[in-house]
Amino acid sequence: MRVAYLTNQYPRTSHTFVRREIAALEELGVEVERFAIRPAGEDLVDERDRAELGRTRVLLDRGVLGLAAGLALALVTRPAAAARAAAAAVAMGRRSERGVARHLAYLAEAALLVRALERSCASHLHAHFGTNSAAVARLCRLLGGPPYSFTVHGPEEFDAPHALSLPAKIADAAFVCAISSFGRSQLYRLVPRREWEKIVVVPMGVDEAFLDEALARPVPAAPRLVCVGRLCEQKGQLLLVDAVARVVAAGREVHLRLVGDGELRAAVEERIAHHGLRERVEVVGWADTERVREELLAARALVLPSFAEGLPVVLMEALALGRPVLSTFVAGIPELVRPGECGWLVPAGCVDSLSAALAEVLDASPEDLAALGTAGRRRVAERHHVRAGAHALRERFARGGGGADTTS
Repeated sequence: MRVAYLTNQYPRTSHTFVRREIAALEELGVEVERFAIRPAGEDLVDERDRAELGRTRVLLDRGVLGLAAGLALALVTRPAAAARAAAAAVAMGRRSERGVARHLAYLAEAALLVRALERSCASHLHAHFGTNSAAVARLCRLLGGPPYSFTVHGPEEFDAPHALSLPAKIADAAFVCAISSFGRSQLYRLVPRREWEKIVVVPMGVDEAFLDEALARPVPAAPRLVCVGRLCEQKGQLLLVDAVARVVAAGREVHLRLVGDGELRAAVEERIAHHGLRERVEVVGWADTERVREELLAARALVLPSFAEGLPVVLMEALALGRPVLSTFVAGIPELVRPGECGWLVPAGCVDSLSAALAEVLDASPEDLAALGTAGRRRVAERHHVRAGAHALRERFARGGGGADTTS
């Protein structure tokens, strides 16, 4: 079986879960062609991502002339399909903040993609994210390409589902993956009941790089915490710095490592300086898989005070390594993190609750933290091994997406 994967940018440091999913499918004997709409646009710190770069075909590498030629060929060789796809592109563009012109560019990208898929003999196209990659996949199908599916992660898709034409993308898809029951429920809200059967939960997962028991280490006694994620508004790092300042003012010792980078890095570093926390809070930038694993193992717990999410894979990674997590009652997170069993959950945006929970993490004994981490590891092994998701995807690819049930 040969399928194709499409994302807006691939590989990316923050999209390790896509690489793991592809690797798990290939271990099951599925041949996977990688496509991205645009170049990664960042320095890749993980050698596995750098290896993926060489395996990925980028549609925009063909340039404006290449896009124009591909679209012209589609208009000549398949005029009826091209007319249907153009009408869909215009309709999506009118709903979108990005406009009609951008969606006609997606049509040109889809025309290139449909030819590439014909040459590769891919029987199915799967896109990650319900944004522009799903738009190109839909237009590719309307141009005569193979059946498509896509994975909705959130929160972006849930913030503007109609501007993204999610109902239309779902209607034309063979099936649609949500990464949590919460995500599935949000997609149910957008489509008629008859469409529900094609929306399935296929959780993101981790592999043996985190689940290998040989990696286990005792929880450290040192008051060290870690937060891993893009430095952006939705992850809540600014609030986390404020909460750490309160913990320090209360007389507790704490050291926090912020692993990641992004548009809010300057603001985060400014907030750290404002509170006089440069000796206690450090921004270390992006890290490869091994570095992330070491940062998690060196900490008592992972802290991720997100305002909006899908279901962060880094929570699974921390729990798989036996580290409890402190996060928020947001989206799919409560489906994984059970307060008192494998960590703490606090209301999103509440610095009082966050600082109080940080104090509890710092006051807990290593033995108590280890018990929470062990319970979390069991949950991840049972619910979030990447191999299980790959099996579910392979089965649906093989049958063209038909006959999907609505249970996770």
